[in-house]
Formats: sequence, C-alpha cells, structure tokens
Amino acid sequence: MVSRGLKAAAAALITIGSATAWQTIPGAQRTSFLTHSTTPTHLQKSALATASLYSSSYQNEKKRTSLSMVVTDPTTSGGPMGGGFTATNAESRRVVPEDVRGRPVMKVVYVVLESQYQSSMTAAVKRVNAGNDNMAVECVGYLLEELRNDDAFEQFQKDMADANVFVGSLIFVQELAEKVIDVVKPLRDDLDAVLVFPSMPEVMRLNKVGSFTMKNLGQSKSVVADFMKKKKQDDGSSFEEGMLKLLRTLPKVLKFLPSDKAADARTFMMSFQYWLGGSPQNLESMLTMVGQDYVGAISSSMVGKEKMETVEPVLLPDKAIWHPVAPEIVFENPEKYFEWYNNDFCPDAGIDPKTAPTVGLILQKSHINTKDDTHYVSLISELESRGARVVSIYSGGLDFSGPLSDYFYDASGKPVVDTIINLTGFALVGGPASQDHKKAAAVLKKLNRPYICAVPLVFQSFEEWQASELGLHPIQVALQVSLPEIDGAIEPIIYAGREGATGRSIPLADRVNLLADRALKWSNLRTKPVSDKKIAITIFSFPPDKGNVGTAAYLDVFDSIKAVLGELKEQGYDIGDAPMEKEAIMESVLNDPEAKIQSPELNVAYRMNTDEYYELTPYAKDLEENWGPAPGNLNSDGQNLVVYGKQFGNVFIGVQPSFGYEGDPMRLLFAKSASPHHGFAAYYTYLEKIFEADAVLHFGTHGSLEFMPGKQVGMSGTCYPDRLINSLPSAYLYAANNPSEATIAKRRSYSATVSYLTPPAENAGLYKGLKELKELISSYQGLRENEGRGPAIVNSILSTAYTCNLDKDVDLPELDTYDAKTDTPENRDDIVGKVYAQIMQIESRLLPCGLHTVGVPPTAEEAVATLVNIAQLDRPEDDIEGLPRVIAASIGRDINEIYRGNNNGVLDDVELNTKIVEASRAAVGALVQQSTDDSGRVKEVTDMFSEMGNFFNKMAGGNKPWTDAIIKAGFPKVSEERLAPLFAYLEFCLKQVVANNELGGIMELLNGEFLMPAPGGDPIRNPDVLPTGRNMHALDPSAIPTQAAVEVSEDVVRKLLEKLADGNDGAYPESIAFTLWGTDNIKTYGESLAQVLALVGVRPVADSLGRVNKVELIPLEELGRPRIDVVVSCSGVFRDLFINQMNLMDRGIKMAAEADEPIEMNFVRKHALEQAEELNVSVREAAARVFSNSAGSYSANVGLAIENGGWEDESQLQDQFLTRKGFAFNADKPGMMEQQADLFKAALKNVDVTFQNLDSSEISITDVSHYYDSDPTKVVQGLRDDKKKPMSFMADTTTANAQVRSLSETVRLDARTKLLNPKFYEGMLSTGYEGVREIQKRLRNTMGWSATAGEVDNFVFEDANSVFIDDAEMQQRLLDTNPNAFRDMVTTFLEANGRGYWETSEENIERLQELYAEVEDRIEGI
Repeated sequence: MVSRGLKAAAAALITIGSATAWQTIPGAQRTSFLTHSTTPTHLQKSALATASLYSSSYQNEKKRTSLSMVVTDPTTSGGPMGGGFTATNAESRRVVPEDVRGRPVMKVVYVVLESQYQSSMTAAVKRVNAGNDNMAVECVGYLLEELRNDDAFEQFQKDMADANVFVGSLIFVQELAEKVIDVVKPLRDDLDAVLVFPSMPEVMRLNKVGSFTMKNLGQSKSVVADFMKKKKQDDGSSFEEGMLKLLRTLPKVLKFLPSDKAADARTFMMSFQYWLGGSPQNLESMLTMVGQDYVGAISSSMVGKEKMETVEPVLLPDKAIWHPVAPEIVFENPEKYFEWYNNDFCPDAGIDPKTAPTVGLILQKSHINTKDDTHYVSLISELESRGARVVSIYSGGLDFSGPLSDYFYDASGKPVVDTIINLTGFALVGGPASQDHKKAAAVLKKLNRPYICAVPLVFQSFEEWQASELGLHPIQVALQVSLPEIDGAIEPIIYAGREGATGRSIPLADRVNLLADRALKWSNLRTKPVSDKKIAITIFSFPPDKGNVGTAAYLDVFDSIKAVLGELKEQGYDIGDAPMEKEAIMESVLNDPEAKIQSPELNVAYRMNTDEYYELTPYAKDLEENWGPAPGNLNSDGQNLVVYGKQFGNVFIGVQPSFGYEGDPMRLLFAKSASPHHGFAAYYTYLEKIFEADAVLHFGTHGSLEFMPGKQVGMSGTCYPDRLINSLPSAYLYAANNPSEATIAKRRSYSATVSYLTPPAENAGLYKGLKELKELISSYQGLRENEGRGPAIVNSILSTAYTCNLDKDVDLPELDTYDAKTDTPENRDDIVGKVYAQIMQIESRLLPCGLHTVGVPPTAEEAVATLVNIAQLDRPEDDIEGLPRVIAASIGRDINEIYRGNNNGVLDDVELNTKIVEASRAAVGALVQQSTDDSGRVKEVTDMFSEMGNFFNKMAGGNKPWTDAIIKAGFPKVSEERLAPLFAYLEFCLKQVVANNELGGIMELLNGEFLMPAPGGDPIRNPDVLPTGRNMHALDPSAIPTQAAVEVSEDVVRKLLEKLADGNDGAYPESIAFTLWGTDNIKTYGESLAQVLALVGVRPVADSLGRVNKVELIPLEELGRPRIDVVVSCSGVFRDLFINQMNLMDRGIKMAAEADEPIEMNFVRKHALEQAEELNVSVREAAARVFSNSAGSYSANVGLAIENGGWEDESQLQDQFLTRKGFAFNADKPGMMEQQADLFKAALKNVDVTFQNLDSSEISITDVSHYYDSDPTKVVQGLRDDKKKPMSFMADTTTANAQVRSLSETVRLDARTKLLNPKFYEGMLSTGYEGVREIQKRLRNTMGWSATAGEVDNFVFEDANSVFIDDAEMQQRLLDTNPNAFRDMVTTFLEANGRGYWETSEENIERLQELYAEVEDRIEGI
C-alpha cells in the first residue's frame, strides 16, 4: 500500500505539472533523455522527491510562500478569439479608492510593455488607500500593445485628461511610442509628475519631476547625458545599463547640480530604484514620495503635517543566483549556492549531483522582484523532476553576459552547465533596446553549450495565441525571436503567458514539458559516449520520384554524406560497415538504382504495423481527417507503413517522405495545406521511438518538415512541425544563400542550422553560334574602316545573330533586305554594338557550376570567380571602391557612364567594358595565384599586406602583382594606392572562403556544443556570410529597408518606369503586380520592399533607435509623377519573417489611398475609390494590396502541380493562385491573414505590368519553381475586362550594372546561359546522378513559365531537344546516369508539345514517344 506521504507528494507533483515526466506512456521506454546512468526507477523517485520539496509543508518550513501553479492547459478553454491580439481590458488594472475619507486623490496612469507590474501596482495602490491618512490613489494601467485598439486608446486619452502622474516603462515600439507622446506631451505641463523609465529617447524626454527633466536627452549637453554617453563608449553599455550605473554613482553626479535640481533628480532616481525593486512595498514608497512632494492637492493639504518618511528601496542585488525554495532569497556567490543545492536540496530531491545534467536558466529580475515567477518555478520543477540540476541567474539590467560568466563556471573556470535556456526571450546583451550580438556570441562560444531562447507571451493571453494562426505577436517575433537568433539562439518555444485578469505569468504545461525534454536531449549529446550516440541522417526526395532521392539545392548529397560518415568515424561514432564510396552509399539507400518508384525500390529499413503506429504516434487519429485511416497508400505496402533508408551501426540514413498531395489537383487547390500523411508521421515516430536517435541531421535545402501546417512562429502542441520533431534535437544543413527558409526551419522545426557554400559562380562563356559571333565582331573591330571587308563582316554578324535568335532581344534590320554596303559606318557600328552588348551580357552572366561537396575547399579557379564578383561592387560603408570603378577612373571615365553606353550598344563602350572585365579577372587571378598550392586549391592565404609581403614586393620591383596585371591589360595609369583598400578586403574575403567549417559545424552540434552564428545571404553582396559551417540567421527585420537599398530601388523604379513609358507613348502604368521573396529581401536589405514603397510614393523613416517602422507620403510635387498602384503578393516565407514590413507597406498604401489628391495623379486612390463602390466597403478597406497565403501555408502550389504533372489545364493553376494567395494583411488588425478573394481579384484586374526581382546569380528564374509559382501574368489576363495580357518585367541587380528586362528576355538569357550552355550541363553531368536531375529541373521550370506567363520562345524547347535528345551519345549518357530523371525529361518535352507550348516536327514527337517506351522498359528491367 502506498504511504500517505507518498500520495501527498504525488498530488503535489501533479499540481505542478510534473507528472508527465514519469507517467507510463506507451513506447516511452524507448526514449531516454537523461545520461545513461539514470534509470527509470531513479527518475520516478526523483520526480516524487522534487514534488515534495515544492509542497506547501516544505515551503512553510523554509518560511517561503508558494505560488499556485497551472493545473490544466489554459488554451483548451475559452472561445475563439479570431486571432486578434491583446483582447485584454485596462479595466482589470483600474483601482479606485473604496473610501476617500476626505483625503486628496492622486490619479496615476501607467503604460508598460509587459504585465508583471500589474499585481504589484494594484497591491501598492490598495496599501496606500488602506494605510495612508494624507492621500488616496486612483490608478489605471495599460499594456503598450493595447493602445492599438481604438476603444482602449480613447479610454487612455480620457484617463490622461484628469491624471496627476504618468508612469511609463520599456516603451520601445515606435508607432505606439508616438501614440503615447501624442497624448502625454500636450498634458505634460499640467501633470504633476511624469516618470518614464528606460524607453525610446523621445518618450524619455517627457520626464518631469519638479525641475528635473530629460527634454535634452540625446540632443545637447547635460551631466546625465554625458555620463550615459561615456558609459556606452567605455563598455558598450545599453541605455538601461547606463541608468543602473548612474544610480550607483548618483552622489557624484548630484554634487554638480543646484540643490533644488539635485533633490528632484534624486527623486527621479529613487523612483527608478523603487520601480526596479518591483514589489508592492517599493511601489507604495514611490507613490507616497511622488504624491506628497509633487502633487499639488496633496502637498498643500499636508502643510504643517509631518510627511511620511520614505524608506530606502528594498532591492535584490543587481545579479545573483535564485532558486524558489532556497532558504536565502538569492545567492551572490556560486560556491554558496552549490554548497546548499548539492548538499541539502539534491539528496532530498533524489538528484545525484555527480551524474546529473545541469541546466543554466537566465531569468528576468522584474519577475522575481514582483514575485511573478510561477512560470520559472514550473520549468525548474520539471527539470529537477527529471533528475537534472538547475542554476538560475538574473541580471538587474539587460546585459546577461556578466552573470553568465560569473555563475555558469566553477572556481577552476570549468563550465558547470550542459545546456542554457534564456527564459527572458530577449537578446543576451541589450534586451529590446540596443543589442551587442558580437559580445553575446563571444561569451556563449567561450561557454560552448547549446543556447535555447524560450519565449513568454507578452502581448497575448494564452487563448489569443492558441486561436491565432499567426501564432506569436509580430512585435514579439521581432524583439524576442529575430534578435536572439543573431546571438546564436535556437528553439523559440513558447513556455508561458499571462493570465488576462491579473496579468500574472502562468506556465503552459505541455510546452514546459517539451522545453525540459529538449534541453535535456541537447545536454545528452554532450555527455553521452560518442560510440553509443545514434544519429539519423535525413535526405529528401523532391518531387517524389526514384530519380530525385537526395535532392538538395546545389549540394552533391551522397558525396557529402560520404564526407560526414568519414568525420563521424574519425570522431569515434559507430558507423558499422558503412561504405566509403559515393556510389556504394547511394546504392545502399536506393537498393536498385534502376527500379521504378512504384515497387519498393528504395531500401526498406522498417515496416511499422498500424497497431504500433497508433500506439507510438499520439496525433495519428488527427491525420485521418485528411488521409483516412492508416496505413493509406503513401509510404505503405498496403498493410504496414514503410520507412525507407539504411542503418549502418548507430547511423541511419533515411528518406523523408514527401508532402503527399503533389499530384492531387483537389488538394493542391485547398487554401490551407493538408496535414502530413501517415507515412510522414511514421518516419519521425520511427526516428524518435524505434531507432531512438539522439539527434537528426537534415541534409540539404530543403525538406518538408518545416513547411507543414501550424502557426507561423511560436508553435503550439497541435502544430505539425512541433508534433513531428517532438523532443529530437535537429541539425539542418542549409544553403548559405537561403537564410529565409533556413529561418523557417529554425523557428518551426526547432532546427539548429549549419550553412553550406553554394558552388562559386563563373562566367557563362559563349558556345556555338554565340562564340562565332564574338569572333566576327573581333574581326570587324580590326577592319571597320575597310569598305571592302567591313560591310561583308557586318552582313555575316547579322545572319549569325538571326541564327542565334538574337533578333528577339536586339532591334535588327530585316535579314532579307539589308545590305551593310549601302549603310553608313555609324549605323553599322550601331548594329554591331547592340549585338556585341547582347552576347557580352550572355558571356558575363554568372553561373554556379557543378555541385558543392561538404567540407571540400575551393579550387583557385573557383576562388577567383567568387572574388571577381565581390570586387565589382562599391562598398561605400567601408570606404571601398569597386575594381571596375578604379580601373575606369585611371582613363578619366566614370564606370556608370560606361555601363550606360554598354547597355545602349555603343560599340566603343561595349569594347571598353569588356576590357575592364578582363583586367579585373587578371588582377584578382594575380592575388589568388599567390596562395594557390600544387593541387590547384587554396588552403592557406599568403598575407600580401604584411611587412614581409611588402618587403618581398619591393625586392621584386615595386608594384603589387594585381597592379601589374591591370597595367598589362592596358591600363598603365591605374592607382596602386587607390586599389589597396579593395585588395586588402579581397584578401580577407579569400581567407573567409578558405576557412570552411562545414564538417566542424555539423560535429559541434552533434556533440552538444554552441555553434557560432553568422548571417545568411549572398556571399558576394555580404562576405560576412563566409566562412560557412555556422548557425545561420536572417537579419533584424526592423533594419530594412536600409538607406542603400532605398537608393538602389529608386534607380530600378526609374529604369522600369522609363522603359514602360517609352513603350506606351509616355504614359505611366496605373497598377503593377509585385512578388516579394524572403531571401531576396535579406540579401539586398530590402530592395524590392523599397521598390513597392517608391512606386506608391511613400518613404520609409527610421526611428531614434535606427529601426525602420514608419512611413510618410512623398508630396506629389517632389515625386514628379503619379502614384502607381501596386498589388503585392508576398511569399509565405516573407510573411513569416517580415510581417512588420507588410505592416509598413499596408500603412503606406492606405496613406496614399486616403490622400486628398487628384485621381489622375494618384492611381492608388483612383482604384480604391472604384473598388470601394463596387464591393460596398470603405476606401481604407478597398485599399488592401498586401496579400499572401494563410498563416502556416506556403506557395500557390503551382510549382508542385507542374513538377508532378498533376494539373488539367491553366485555369486550374490560376484558381490555385487566387485561392491560396488571396489572404490580405491588414495593419489595422495585425493578428490575422483574412481571406479576401474578391478584393484580390478586383485589385489584380487593374494590373498593367507584372514585376519580380532577381538579386543573385546563384538562384535564377529556372533554377527553382518559386518564381513562376507566384507569377500572376496569365491570372491577370483572365481577370482583366479586355483580356489583354499584362507586360511582364524583371529587375536584375545581380551585378553592379542593374538592369530591367522583359520576362521573355530574362527567360532567353537564362536558357542560353544554363539549359543550352555546355559549360552548365557538362558541369552538372560531371557530378553524375544528381546532375541529370538538375538539368531536367531547369527544363521543367522553363515549361512552368510557359504555363503561367506564356513567355518562352519556341526555339528554347527546340534547341534543348537538339542538345539532349537528337544527340544519340548525350541521350545514352543521360539514360545510363539517371534513367528516372531522363524519363521525366522526355515526359516534359512531350507535355510541352501536348499543352501547346512547343511546336515541332512530327518526327521529333515520334522519336520522343518511342524513347519514352524504351526508357520505361529499361526502368522496369524488361
């Protein structure tokens, strides 16, 4: 029989939500997250013992009070909130004295960022009203975010109208700060006191305590400002840190002030100390002090009476260790803490201090001050109930680096923690105000432990968050997800929120459990013996087909797996009998590379019967709504669910199943994506509970896990990425040039990313007729004055240009009637110049060659290709001029002028531009040559700018090698001094390229270490992306668009509008449909976002902290043209990362729509007025122009349909686009995406032009399906009244010479430089199996443009057929290398013809049909 005490302990345990730590769960015995020495029995004892320590009897014994804990999941109760944010009411924070008793009443209104002060402030006011004979207090508080609500804001204005005192704290959201200022500033002189604690400078300037003000803060000299500035210079302190240090040195500062000012300054500083103290007693003292000294009615009523003496603030130390059941409130000495914890607490709790993993927690001091710590207590108890030790630290300010260094090491300097969880949700150094990410990353790397930053809900109640499809509030995403990621944080798990009525923090039981599980799994990676660790490598197959297993952007997957297996073996992991050859690894996973997909051709690692599946997969029943009962027909043999892959020792290489709805037209049309199918769920169940992986390594960009349905950010337990990955630590190898989707993987599937390099981009070069053209032009340049031979060469140039289909790009005379002999020399030069410009555009186009293998350093040639591209850009922020600019200046020319002449086909400028390009290559080649080894690779970089380098240089004759190269190329006057900053920078970049840490980065994560953060993006625009092998992050979303991006965007918009006006008798387009991408805006720092704003005629404005979060209209006189209407389709990834920028655009467009301007000068207003009347809505509602998918859904599924052939006709694709992309963002209701199909269609039917951006040479319009997936060209044509197809354009900012081209021009350029270019397809074929798939992908994506825009010329398909099908030898190579991908290629040609996109001979079609039958037989093994 169970003893009474044990029952009581168990009851206490359940109360605090710890029961789940040890309850018997089906299959739970298969999961072990503790060190190998901890048995289940020990765990149960530990859980029970911990519970008893938190029970009330123990707390009373230690003279501590216990806080009630959450028992049930609060998200399951309450009605739907529609996803709206902060549906709380300030009335719950209103306190009115019950009995004034003739006392004067002081009314206090406060506005705070977070709600933890609510209960303390309420208690303080009640204490004053009950115990102070001289005054009574009426008080009401507002959470900052509530001020977005019109009713709440109106009530705030009413409350302020008769207030005596205003208090504000942590007001860091620009548009809400402005609202506060708009209300408080006009009343400031009439208010008795204004107390604003750390907030934006313009809010701080409202401060008024007697004669003490901060009205000059940040503007002119003052003792306080000077002190703050000096502190920042001395140690990089944030504003709040400076304030805290000022408190400590207050006596020194006050002696510089007159006595009355000193008293008032002292009152302000005392108030700040009371506020930081946070307890009801401290806040009571603050209210009493301010009331009796500064509120007129109270001061005058107290004449002759004795003032209440203000007591010193009761403050905890600035930094310390805290534990909820410790006999002392806090420990300032870590040795004392561990003495109590290890000797007194752990034995009673059943924790073995010698073997237990230790989790370091970072807490917010204000929650401890205000005793609002239930959420902290809950996590601590969960960790301890699992047998782990906990050390919880806090800081008085917002810099946690000091306490971390003080308390997470032992006396000998050895780290005492195995994992760190930051429970504040803020960046490690600087919080929400100003961050020091470099300092944070350095401190964390020194400690070298996994760093999780969990998030408490601040602006939402649990119910609001649970009901919201977006999930976490956009402001919180920016402050508490994006910024910690730049520190290197992982796993933004929501673990707590606030209770609406009291504002107190409460834990969410299932999230706290998950956080505890995941933290201990990460600890386990560090402590478990390497030989016992199990690693699951997950590869992808997309589109699902035998020829596509091992899909990843620009990555040689199987060669890279070989490198990873080698590294695992070297470090002592058990990889069994894994083969160490690429082909053998591939063979073992594919089993029979020639079998077809319908048979179990992939190696079957495990068959899971349905009983086992339902037992081990708690959410399996939920999948039946979409897929019926298991096993279904995906990843199934009819009876069992099938897991594909191969196990080698403790390493499993598995194939992630696909979405499952790729070929189903009905599912593709759904506005919201379907749940994962049973086979997908079974795969992750197998990894976690049957194979018992300690970690999973997702291999390459990208799989489907992170794009499964669920909230956008801030997953709940019902979101599928969360359910699937559950407690498995995930490392994810992601292409360095794709930070946006990598960020989705981090946030939605809790993956720590490791960046890998994409292949260096080389110049595309020329081939066949294009090469012949260049030779002819070279001959013409030598003979242009020769009236006999010159014209004959021009005729040959013209004829060859027509053969190469260049007449589609260049305005050429009629071939049949033109004779150069009868033309003028000027016209001949003009024709040759235009053709030359076009072929040079093709030749110099950047082309990523081949595929990257993880851990392989670049060849010298590859290094040159990368550095030439880096060298061409001006970098004014670093005082670095681009190489072309310096070379052009040496002959007295401006490079922009040369680019203009080149683009217009001026022969001399085309020639000069070519010469500059060749000189640049030679110069960079000379730099790289100094560091090239005998094998042609760069492994170490020779320092050419060291003293030794300069010495050898002088010995060799003076000039640096790159200067000599430029002089030899024909520019003798080039300035070596002017070249020096650029080449020093290029040398640094070369070191970055070489310092590849990809294998190292993977191993750091698998060994439970901290992986250094790095930005993702284009290494050419931002070389800080290098070296790869680091934990990739996006950027601070509030930093874009930058000023540089705005300037580039204005240039692109000018070029676009000039091009459109030229082709339309000078008239401007009225409406342009835009597509915005996440990665593009990260790489360019917001160029395409800025283009949208520029077209509408609004400009982004930075706040006083440099964050871009407001817009203003550019007056029409300044704009000098009409405001162009826009319809913006944001990718799902852009929506997830940049929802605050969607807010900016929406506000800017609505500003334009509501501007009182003539409609002929404001097309936004013109169309909004028409749509308001047509749809019977307000002008503001009709001006919705920012659209995307519903939250948790991605893409229009057009790409999926085309890639899998699962579409009937173009109308299906158009319906998919309208259904899936028709969710409007509304800045007036930022918590949801609303389906607004009618508004979307009404806006699109006015569109004259569709427009997209290309920003990087690595990803072009046929490399991925994304670009055509979101192209609305034919959608608009179908909606327009006149059924006229809109013009389609693309901006190309991949080089310093930004251009705007038509879509058909861009498709031709892409086809000529990739699909039809021997340099490209031979480079791909050299990688084997994967290479054939890459070629077929480009052909399929080219057809995608035919389907969505009709902008692919017939010759593209015809020439591709000649290259890949007519050539018998090429045909055989493709068939032998990857028969499945070759079959898809044949299918694509037949489909292009069948759908009317390619006209060709009957002979070609018959050959393709015969070939299809042959390939099928080959695959079937007949």
